[in-house]
Amino acid sequence: MRSIDDLEVAGRRVLVRSDLNVPLADGEHGERAITDDGRIRASVATIRALVDRGARVVVCAHLGRPKGEVRPELSLRPVAARLGELLGRPVALAADVVGPSAQAVVAGLGDGDVAMLENLRFEAAETSKDDAERAAFAERLAALADLYVSDGFGVVHRAQASVYDVARLLPHAAGRLVLAEADAFRRVLVDPERPYVVVLGGSKVSDKLGVIGALLDRVDRLLVGGGMCFTFLAAQGHGVGDSLLEVDQVAACAGFLERAAERGVELVLPVDVVVARELSAEAATQVVPADGIEPGWKGLDIGPATVKLFADRLAEARTVVWNGPMGVFELAPFAEGTRQVAEAITEVTARGGTTVVGGGDSAAAVRLLGLPADGFTHISTGGGASLELLEGRTLPGLAVLEDGADA
Repeated sequence: MRSIDDLEVAGRRVLVRSDLNVPLADGEHGERAITDDGRIRASVATIRALVDRGARVVVCAHLGRPKGEVRPELSLRPVAARLGELLGRPVALAADVVGPSAQAVVAGLGDGDVAMLENLRFEAAETSKDDAERAAFAERLAALADLYVSDGFGVVHRAQASVYDVARLLPHAAGRLVLAEADAFRRVLVDPERPYVVVLGGSKVSDKLGVIGALLDRVDRLLVGGGMCFTFLAAQGHGVGDSLLEVDQVAACAGFLERAAERGVELVLPVDVVVARELSAEAATQVVPADGIEPGWKGLDIGPATVKLFADRLAEARTVVWNGPMGVFELAPFAEGTRQVAEAITEVTARGGTTVVGGGDSAAAVRLLGLPADGFTHISTGGGASLELLEGRTLPGLAVLEDGADA
C-alpha cells in the first residue's frame, strides 16, 4: 500500500475517508454532544499532514445507522466542530453528501483548507448491496476530488462506496492510521513472538465464532471473560443463574474446549465472578465461584481470583491481543476486572512485549478507565475490522489499496 507521502497533494482535492463514528448524547441545551472523541483524535495525523502540504482536504465519514434517511440527530455537525478544534482551523460542513452544498463547499476550498461532507449514510447507496447503485454513488463522490486517501480503519472490512468503490476510481493511498493499523496486526498475524496470548471478552460468543476458531490454530493461550464466558461455563455443565447465555452456542463452545485440548492450547475461563441481581451502579454485589451462580443472580464481571489467574497467564507473554471487556466496565461495581486485566497487559508492554488492543469496547475502556494509551503497543480504532483480520479474512478496503492507480 502506498502512503500519503507517495502522493503529490499540493493544490489538489483529496477525499479522506475517516472513521468518525463517535458516541453522542444529548447535551444540556438539547444539542448533541460527543462523549468519546478518540476516533476523531485518531484521524488528525493524516488530515494535518495533508493540510501542511497544501492539500484541499475533503473529509467523508458516517455516523450511526440512518439507513439512507436524513436524520438531524445524526448530523456530523458536532464532529466537524470538534475536528476543527483539534486541527486549530475551521472545518466547513456541507449540508449534503454529493449535492449542491457539497459541490459548493469543495469548490470554495483553498490550499490547506478542510471541509467535511455530511453523513455518508444519509445516502442509501453508500451501503447498498446493488453494485451498480453503489458504483454510481461512488462516481459522484469521486467527482469531488482528485485523489483518495483511506484512513478509516473501522470500516475497511466493508465493501462500501466510500471505502471500496471510490478507491477504484481515483489515485489512492493509505492514511497514517490505516498504515499503522495494518502494521500492528501484521506483527501479531505473521510469526508473532511467543508465548502468544489472546484475551477475549464482550457479551456474545456468536460475535466471535470465526475468530475463536482461527485463534485456536495460532495462539498458546486464550483467556475468556466478559458475558461470553457464561456460554463456555454452561458448556462445562455449570449453572450460570441469570447471566447472559447463548443457549444455541453451547455446543459450539464445547467444541472449542475440545479443540483447544487437542491442540495443546490453554483455554482459561473465570474461576470466580462478580454477581448482582440487577445491572445498576447501585446494585449490591457478591463474589462467587464461577460454578456457583445462583438463580436470580447474574455475572457482570470477573472476580479477583480470576484477575490473578489471568495476570499469571499473561506474565510470560511476549505477544498479547485483547478484544472485549471483562465486565460491564461502564459501571463502577463491574469495572475492576477490565481495569486490572488491562493493567496486566500494560506490564507485558513494559517488559518489551507486543500488545494490541482490538478496538471497539476495549479501546473505549482504555479511555474511560483512564489507562495510559502508551501502556499498549497499539490501540486499534476498529473492533469489527480487527476481528476479521484476526480471523484471517481479506478486508476489501485494504485489498483495494494494494491495486495500482497512478498519482
